[in-house]
Amino acid sequence: MATVQLSRSIRIHKTSKKTVFPSQITSEHESLIMVKKLFATSISCITYLRGLFPESSYGERHLDDLSLKILREDKKCPGSLHIIKWIQGCFDALEKRYLHMAVLTLYTNPKEPEKVTEIYQFKFKYTKEGATMDFDSSNMSFESVTNSEDIKKASVLMIRKLYILMQNLGPLPNDVILTMTLHYYNAVTPNDYQPPGFKEGVNSHFLLFEGEPVNLKVGMVSTGFHSMKVKVTTEAARVSDLENNPFQESDTTEIAHQGLDCDEEEEECSSDIQRMNFVCSQQSSERSRKKRKVSEPVKVFIPDRK
Repeated sequence: MATVQLSRSIRIHKTSKKTVFPSQITSEHESLIMVKKLFATSISCITYLRGLFPESSYGERHLDDLSLKILREDKKCPGSLHIIKWIQGCFDALEKRYLHMAVLTLYTNPKEPEKVTEIYQFKFKYTKEGATMDFDSSNMSFESVTNSEDIKKASVLMIRKLYILMQNLGPLPNDVILTMTLHYYNAVTPNDYQPPGFKEGVNSHFLLFEGEPVNLKVGMVSTGFHSMKVKVTTEAARVSDLENNPFQESDTTEIAHQGLDCDEEEEECSSDIQRMNFVCSQQSSERSRKKRKVSEPVKVFIPDRK
């Protein structure tokens, strides 16, 4: 299905009134709307440019001069309904300030869901300390206090970077399975909480990666009330066409939280990415008690990409 994603691209349009993000962010409510839309737009970008759903599953919205494809309910494509339900479940957890990280995972063997081929991590924080934007690349790093216009610019930059990355990644295997795990802030999340469309998940001790993994940092947007950080992990062979890769992290990348990204002060468990090995060993019963609560979808999704 290599031709599907390669034939899809960003289109440039004149500015439209049907914009994606709110014009100003001066309250926590407006910030929540912004983060929800940024998350949904990112998921839509990934699924569209990776060729996971047909054209009919997307509506069109505009972001400055970009024409974006946004997932919508398509009764002819049950898969789109699955993903939209997952997004709505994330919204519920965001509203309650429970959600720490949403991880969209692609794998190929239904009997080995721990052996993954591509991972998209969306990490959330909740703060009122003032907005910053922080983008890192091999030749650029900056941080500044931001206003509503700066937040919008940072969001547009993130979506542009995500689109560029998706357009330049090598194709996925034809037979991929999608799932999404949600990781929570244990201190505030009730033990029995499950967002719509999700059930209690297993916080496993390891993930395996098909091929040699490479971490690609897309960026972070902060509104002063919320922040969202995006990272992609894929096979090194899929990024071989990216010249002077501005996304790739250092050669030795430290990972944590069962192979997923997390702050050192939030999780003690860490290891290095290795070929076919995303192992995060559990070294004590104390660490076991610190494992995050995890949710997984009631049902995983297998795209019809033939």
